[in-house]
Amino acid sequence: MIEVRFHGRGGQGAVTSSELLALAAISEGKYASAFPSFGPERRGAPLQAYLRISPDPIRLREEIYNPQVVVVIDPALVANPAIKAGLGEDGLLVVNSTHDLDRIKQECAFPGRIARVDANSIAQQELGVPITNTTMIGALLKACPGLVEIESLRHPLEERFGANASKNLKALQRAFNETII
Repeated sequence: MIEVRFHGRGGQGAVTSSELLALAAISEGKYASAFPSFGPERRGAPLQAYLRISPDPIRLREEIYNPQVVVVIDPALVANPAIKAGLGEDGLLVVNSTHDLDRIKQECAFPGRIARVDANSIAQQELGVPITNTTMIGALLKACPGLVEIESLRHPLEERFGANASKNLKALQRAFNETII
């Protein structure tokens, strides 16, 4: 089982990202669960979303305390020590940032693998809004091969975004291509 924790703020797409990936995994015959954790429900409030994907049934119904992967959607959260809580040195940090990998390593003091993508710019250029859920999915898939196939996201994107699904798929693919590990 792989466990992924997303860090972001309300309205940035962390919850949507985890849900879309769970749907894609289920369409591939895997088991998945996705759920949010947040305080006061308001746009801009810090939140976490959780994703588990497994070839076997998932019985856990609790927060993820020791993720293998952490996705940081909000660049302002990179230096927050909470993002790497429970993430082992062999873990993976996927970050939305314009900074180079060395600077990100210094900012977050994380010795493990880091993947970086400028998700804000890609989302703004491809979608016209700085909502980075699908761009961060692309970065995660590049950094975590085999999690789910990009094609498996087509149907969940169509269901969620309707006429804008193709733009979101394009943003996802572009982020996949531009992610630096």
